[in-house]
Amino acid sequence: MGRNNDKLVVFYDGSCPACIKDRRWYEKLAGKGGDSVEWLDITGQDALLRQQGIDPDSALRELHVKDAEGQIHREMDAYILLMSRVPVLKPLAWLIGLPVIRPALARWYHAWVSRRLDGQA
Repeated sequence: MGRNNDKLVVFYDGSCPACIKDRRWYEKLAGKGGDSVEWLDITGQDALLRQQGIDPDSALRELHVKDAEGQIHREMDAYILLMSRVPVLKPLAWLIGLPVIRPALARWYHAWVSRRLDGQA
C-alpha cells in the first residue's frame, strides 16, 4: 500500500465554523481519496490530545495530523501532508513548502488563529 493510502488522523476544532468549512472543502476536493482521512473533533478532548502528546492549546492554534506510523505533524508540515493526498492540491502543498512562502504563511496563519480565538473570549 502506498504512503498516500495510509490513514491520516486530522485533529480539528469542530467548534470553529471556518475549520468545519475547510474540512468540507477538503472532503469535496478529495472525493473518494478523502476516505483515508479521519477527522477528530478536538472539542472537549484535552485528555485524548495529551495522550497523543499534543498540547490542547497548541491543537487550537495549529493543525495537527497523525500519520499511519503514529507520528504527529503540526502546522505547515500537517497542511502539506494533508494537501499532498489530493491531486488538485499537490501544487499548493508544494508551494506552501517553499522557503520564502512557508514562514510568511505560518505567520499569517498564527495571526489569523489568534484573532479568531481572542474573538471567542
